[in-house]
Amino acid sequence: MKYFIIFFSAFMLVACKKEQKQNTQPSVSSDSVQTVQDSATVAASSGKIAVDTFPFPSEIKECSCYFAKSKADFLAEKYIYADDAGKTAYMKLDGKRIVLNLISSSDMEADDELTKEIENDDYKISVKGKKIKGEEALLFEGTLTIEKPDGTVVKIPIYGECGC
Repeated sequence: MKYFIIFFSAFMLVACKKEQKQNTQPSVSSDSVQTVQDSATVAASSGKIAVDTFPFPSEIKECSCYFAKSKADFLAEKYIYADDAGKTAYMKLDGKRIVLNLISSSDMEADDELTKEIENDDYKISVKGKKIKGEEALLFEGTLTIEKPDGTVVKIPIYGECGC
């Protein structure tokens, strides 16, 4: 009888622990799981374009345009685009800091619209913006569009300024 009580107690103890383990694991069906990612930082391996932030380029000495994804990022100096308001643009795409040649740029002071076209063998970039404030430096809001030769396109809202 003594062995029966010990065996029964051990059996109940194991059964209770097994039942507790089953109850502590949440049941999640695979179609109810959602992954939220910032569209500007999607991994390059998924066929998208990763756009990373970077500090203001030391190569730019005078007049420049520089943009962030939002006003908050702009104030925190988390830039995704910068140029020297002349020939050269800087970005960090797919994990690499790249230097691009400006193909065309609008005269920011003559118009309330900003347009810039930049490209190399790997990317074609278009910057379009509207002036929201103009004093010494001109503030713009708009869209940065990045295209790859394989047809991948990413559009990012931008906020930033151009000035000397």
